[in-house]
Amino acid sequence: MKNIGININKIKDNQGIILDSLINIINRIMIQTNIKIFNNTESLDEKFVKDLDFIISLGGDGTLLGTAREIAKYGIPILGVNIGNLGFLTEVESSEFEYAINRIKNKQYRIEERMMLNCSVKRGEKEKSFLCLNDTVLSKGTLARMVNYDIYIDNMFYSSFTADGVIVSTPTGSTAYSLSAGGPIIFPTLKLISITPICPHSLGMRTIVVDSKSKINIYIKKKHESVFLTVDGQQSLEINNNDIIEISMAPFQCKLIKLDKYNYFDILRKKITLRTKECEGGIK
Repeated sequence: MKNIGININKIKDNQGIILDSLINIINRIMIQTNIKIFNNTESLDEKFVKDLDFIISLGGDGTLLGTAREIAKYGIPILGVNIGNLGFLTEVESSEFEYAINRIKNKQYRIEERMMLNCSVKRGEKEKSFLCLNDTVLSKGTLARMVNYDIYIDNMFYSSFTADGVIVSTPTGSTAYSLSAGGPIIFPTLKLISITPICPHSLGMRTIVVDSKSKINIYIKKKHESVFLTVDGQQSLEINNNDIIEISMAPFQCKLIKLDKYNYFDILRKKITLRTKECEGGIK
């Protein structure tokens, strides 16, 4: 390992104390390694990242999502280091960083590939595209009025319904907003896409899970207020009545570094299932 990048969320380490500690650990364990520091992916273009062996996402799940959107197209693995709150997507806590670097140096790790989604919004002759690791969400604005949606899957009509919104999620994102809206938990390495309505005005409208090769088109009908498209909870665009939203699997995958001790079900239980029970008062 000769070149390592670090993408840091400075809000979570505004004095640079954690960053300095991690740099010292890298310099001590991986001698003669070049380290490139980025600030929330602001400089992540090809000339800066093409020589990186891997990149460290230093922050929380949001930092990792932002890193993935920028870095996945280059095929560079990401090590998620949590200094945030939940840290469901990250691999290690900052206190475990030395252990992680030793494992990586000794090649005691594996690469786990996660599918991503490409979302394009076609507006007349113009088109704007987004990439996401978790989900693409269509939701209403500030007024308490529902929106009418038409959904087509592989050019075949699926459903027309009224709801607060729609979540189109990857398996990685199935434990995020989709889960809160009643969607299923999907094992993260599967190649599937879930479509979950948010508060639909229908008892029969539920999540549908489709093949990753499916193309999903969503149309807004009878738009009486603002409707927004949000990607990974971080990028947004206001949608117009005649816009065509097309969502499909991205042509590349996010590569995450996983250590031997990684156990998805253990993390799911501790950070999602048991955490929910604690909030409900179920853990004494």
